[in-house]
Amino acid sequence: MEYRIPGYKILTLKHLVMDYNGTLAVDGKLMDGVRECLDRLAENLDIHIITADTFGKVKAEMKGLPCTVTILPPHHQDLGKLDYVERLGAENTVCIGNGRNDRLMLKTAALGIAVILAEGASSETLQAADVVCHSIVSGLELLLNPLRLTATLRS
Repeated sequence: MEYRIPGYKILTLKHLVMDYNGTLAVDGKLMDGVRECLDRLAENLDIHIITADTFGKVKAEMKGLPCTVTILPPHHQDLGKLDYVERLGAENTVCIGNGRNDRLMLKTAALGIAVILAEGASSETLQAADVVCHSIVSGLELLLNPLRLTATLRS
């Protein structure tokens, strides 16, 4: 997917990397509307979920969705997520997250989107993001409706 944003940059995105709990899900349950957005985005992006799986529900909730799920060990998750994005190619990756352990991947990615759901968002992660959204569906819809992204990021 290519996004030409006047006065900002041209984004050529191949990968979508997201946190799970607090980003796609609340208390381990996938948010309404996410499944449909991911199905549409999978037509143009490789989708990756990278999580600590705090509630132990990610595999069941993501069943049938076109994505790769990776569960991280409990220590140094921020570095694990950063390494994952760098291995994919940060210059072609959009990341979405909310937690402190998401800040490095959002800052490094070509496009970082922070979301604020029921568990809130780390202030460090908000500062690392290019865009902040009030819901995951709004964040995913930025990618599905490029003029929204242009309206937010253009100079």
